[in-house]
Amino acid sequence: MKLRRDIFQALADPNRRAILLLLASHTMSAGAIADQFDAARSTISKHIQILTECDLVEASVQGREIFYQIKMDRMEEIDHWVNELRKIWNQRFDRLEQYLASMQKKQS
Repeated sequence: MKLRRDIFQALADPNRRAILLLLASHTMSAGAIADQFDAARSTISKHIQILTECDLVEASVQGREIFYQIKMDRMEEIDHWVNELRKIWNQRFDRLEQYLASMQKKQS
């Protein structure tokens, strides 16, 4: 069984987030991705490898080049998780707001 890297650890790196933003608009080769950064190609290659291992990006071979594209279904999973977390926080803030309003009424 191949262990995958943690998806949120992968997203924690600003370079990997920037790569995902690039791939959100269109499919790109590793070279085209690397050209967008002021870093060694090997460094960008490592970032792409991590994103691939996390199943956030998939590769397809076209001739002699490998093109990468974002896996939107995985991004939707992350979006769903973030939305669930947002709902919990909104509920907590709503309860706090209600509590503060009740405290203010008691003081009036």
